[in-house]
Amino acid sequence: MTTATVTPPPAAVTPTPTQKKVWTEADLLAIPDDGVRRWIIKGQLREEPSEYPGVTVTVRNRHHSAIMSWVATAIAVWLRTQPRPRGEVYCGEVGVRLPGADAAVGVDVAYAPPGVVAAQDDDKTTMLDGRPALVVEILSPTTTQEQLDEKIDTYLEAAVPAVWVVHPTRRTVLVYRPGHEPELFNVTHRLPANPEMPGFAPAVLELFE
Repeated sequence: MTTATVTPPPAAVTPTPTQKKVWTEADLLAIPDDGVRRWIIKGQLREEPSEYPGVTVTVRNRHHSAIMSWVATAIAVWLRTQPRPRGEVYCGEVGVRLPGADAAVGVDVAYAPPGVVAAQDDDKTTMLDGRPALVVEILSPTTTQEQLDEKIDTYLEAAVPAVWVVHPTRRTVLVYRPGHEPELFNVTHRLPANPEMPGFAPAVLELFE
């Protein structure tokens, strides 16, 4: 008796999912300025469109820029009172590479303490490489809550001691600190002291006028 040979059907082939590009700091810096804010979190590119479609350079609205200047000025005035070596205040979408968070972000205003400033290697990168003592995000009309939450989580993951989220219209500052609940301050309040910025506790009103 002849035994029939049964050929099993071919095994199903599981498609390989398309791998997402893992973005690096070099990739980010290589993109021409086209008015879109970009940053990297956990190797993935994030984007926030320009407030001015068709404009091919980064342009800020004047209210945003004014607050940025007041915040930077408040830090600079305090910094002048500190002994050397001093830290440094940066503003205008400074690039920051955060240790331990796999992130490269653009920050409206940041203060780096003396140790971080001393460790910079301009031959390696023009970004601020290290953990700021203070990060300030100024809300814009194109900022989404999802984007904001992700950036705040990233800053706290990197153990940034203080993160300020400034609301230009409501004239409030929402303060985040690792291990603390968020606190909201208005123009009748003074902001809480930062252990890494001794003596710096400006009135909220100073950031708006």
